[in-house]
Amino acid sequence: MSLKDTLATTFFELENKGVLNIDDSIHPLRVKAIERFEKKGFPSKKEEEWKYTSLKAVLNKDYKIANPPETAIELKEVKKYFIQDIDTYKIVFINGVYSPFLSETTHSKIDVCLLSSAISKPKYKLILDHYFNKITKNNESLTDLNTAFTKQGAFIHIPKNTVVDKPIQVIYFASKANQLLQPRNLVVVDENSHVQILERHQSIDKASIFTNSVTEIFAAKRAIVEYNKIQNDTENASLIDQTFVQQKDNSIVSVNTFSFGGKLTRNNLEFYQEGERLESNLNGFTLIGKKQHVDNHTVVYHNKPNCESHELYKGIYADKSTGVFNGKVIVHKEAQQTNAFQQNNSILIGEKSSINAKPQLEIFADDVKCSHGCTIGQLDDNALFYMQQRGIPKKEAHALLLFAFGNDVIEKIKFPKLKERVSKLMAKKLGVELGF
Repeated sequence: MSLKDTLATTFFELENKGVLNIDDSIHPLRVKAIERFEKKGFPSKKEEEWKYTSLKAVLNKDYKIANPPETAIELKEVKKYFIQDIDTYKIVFINGVYSPFLSETTHSKIDVCLLSSAISKPKYKLILDHYFNKITKNNESLTDLNTAFTKQGAFIHIPKNTVVDKPIQVIYFASKANQLLQPRNLVVVDENSHVQILERHQSIDKASIFTNSVTEIFAAKRAIVEYNKIQNDTENASLIDQTFVQQKDNSIVSVNTFSFGGKLTRNNLEFYQEGERLESNLNGFTLIGKKQHVDNHTVVYHNKPNCESHELYKGIYADKSTGVFNGKVIVHKEAQQTNAFQQNNSILIGEKSSINAKPQLEIFADDVKCSHGCTIGQLDDNALFYMQQRGIPKKEAHALLLFAFGNDVIEKIKFPKLKERVSKLMAKKLGVELGF
């Protein structure tokens, strides 16, 4: 039986047991979603949007779909994956199950808690009815699969006129058994509020993990949201990360994605500009080797006038690794005075690494300022020679040039301790100390 058929069978088994029926308003969404998934199945390379990314190797596994293995994890085992230098709120899951021991949630002034808990409580019903599953518009079969099965994830609600006093970490750990995990995050930031969030998916052993994650972010008028993703998983872990963002007037939302590890990573990032004078920032940096694969797909829908979008993605690909960048900016007829910038730069190290880049602009307005650019190359031998002539060893000179190449993306992070963590991860991948 194929994984698709197994999923459909498992859904209806859980359906009959009432396991997925958390709320009557969400339950019909699940049924319609699994029906669409059954019809479409997993995406393949025959589809234009998946032309350079094959899921065959990921799908050819026997995954545990329900009843995750019970796993006791001590803080010392996972401490290195947290930002420990400062105080933060934490929502931590182990094999898809909430870990109260590792978490620090709150309902004081803001809500940082479980999605399942929010769904089951009447006081959150208005928020859930208004926001849950409202901007997953791309008809992607993997989004439908997540909607059908999702039971757990993070719920973050920031009321109006609130600056969150400390960052929020959302971390998913996996171990012991081959698993298909489907977390769902909902982030609602009301008017004049400000929040910083870090999301991470991490395997802690050699089990094959397939994570199909969906995150919805809503930024109201004058809201400021910085959403950061660290992707540095094991070589047996694959991640499909789908993030949807809706913005209102004068809001600023930045999504920063840093991909350092994992067998296969696919990032689908979609911004919907539904207000004026707002700003969308999409930043990404990839540093991979061996046979790793990272695919970044982004879309910005400019639906209203007087808005901006700034997109900067850079990648360093070594050994037999493969990168994909498909960035699309769509400026609708009503979106006059749009300022849209898109840039993708890649460095290939060695003869067997590759990058498939496809920057796109679709402009239907006539009073806009839009530009895009794409470069693919190798390190400058003259610059490397120049540094060696001044006493810098070749390995350190090589790493310094690569670090400088990616540093302007790292500088987009406004969260100082996270910036430090990402810099150290990059230096470790390059095989040098940060003090070079």
